Amino acid sequence: MSRAGLSRARLDRMRSVLAGHVERGALPGLVTAISRRGEAHVDAIGTMAMDGGEPMRRDAIFRIASLTKPVTAVAALILAEECKLRLDVPVDRFLPELANRRVLERLDGPLDDTVPAKRAITLRDLLTFRAGYGAVMAPPGTYPIQEAISGAGLAPSANPPQVAPDEYMRRIGQLPLLHQPGERWLYHTGSEILGVLIARASGQSLESFFRERIFAPLGMQDTGFSVPTAKLDRLPPAYQSGAKSGELALFDGVKDSRWGRPPVFEAGGGGLVSTADDFLAFGQMLLNGGSLGRERILSRPSVELMTTDHIAPEQKVGAEIFLGPNRGWGFGVATVIKRDEIWTTPGQFGWAGGTGTAWASDPRERMVCVLMTQRLMDSPGPPAVYLDFWNSAYQAIED
Repeated sequence: MSRAGLSRARLDRMRSVLAGHVERGALPGLVTAISRRGEAHVDAIGTMAMDGGEPMRRDAIFRIASLTKPVTAVAALILAEECKLRLDVPVDRFLPELANRRVLERLDGPLDDTVPAKRAITLRDLLTFRAGYGAVMAPPGTYPIQEAISGAGLAPSANPPQVAPDEYMRRIGQLPLLHQPGERWLYHTGSEILGVLIARASGQSLESFFRERIFAPLGMQDTGFSVPTAKLDRLPPAYQSGAKSGELALFDGVKDSRWGRPPVFEAGGGGLVSTADDFLAFGQMLLNGGSLGRERILSRPSVELMTTDHIAPEQKVGAEIFLGPNRGWGFGVATVIKRDEIWTTPGQFGWAGGTGTAWASDPRERMVCVLMTQRLMDSPGPPAVYLDFWNSAYQAIED
């Protein structure tokens, strides 16, 4: 047993289990990173692409999708600590497009059947996904508001929005809220709006703020909204389910990658790329209460607030596939309320990305786990490789 209390034999078992997913063709490769009590174990399995060739690299750069959300939440809390933003003050000062909102009378109603919002949208609403904007968990075309969101180019997607931030906010401002502010948890859009808010409040681009205040202090040298040309050889192709069962189709290549150039919209909800080691550093910082080495990113009270469940059961109605009865939501992260699996420790926090990434920090076990793959999820429910990763990581604990 190592000083971290992890069994070498059981970590080898984890490698064997995850390699089975590669051998069965579920995905070409993956990288795992587990740190317990400061001792890290990083493993690269498989290949960079489906057609074989180069082995998967430890320093491979992955599209991390919704793992961007906790980074955006940390950035917002940095500004809150500096008193440039306040949790319960309306965001209208920086986001006038969100002033004087109107709210759908009912979700299945016409877009002009609205009532005035009972109050303004706040930073807390955006961080907790209770601002009234977000994904509608129903088949496409079920409600008129879904058509309006899609038609405006604002539907949550593995691809970041293709409009500039000011135009994004203009389009958001033309849509009614789905629910009253504070009433219901709605996935994703709050983080996209947060990204614009952070940029406007800081007077910097979102990437510049991230890099100066988070990435550079934590040594996250390979994390950003695009991959420099000199590093493109470390970007694996990304795949999604193909037309035939068990078949994979290319989602995003390398030379023509959407992430191979700076985006028009730096998406706080899902636009970043990163490596397993970079995100391990981010997760360790939060586990440490906001610091890593000599660098402090947030205060311990801010991290505790970020990782506390803020969602009442009635606010989760319709979002059960994301959270369920034993999960809550803090600021940009899910929280575990009750153990219902080997790997779900009460107090654990983290999230997953739809392009095949997952992370959790566990204060009780003093453990950080990161999984990076290039296979898009087929649904909000976790795929088998995620479940096997979490199960294998926690069965390796020996004390």
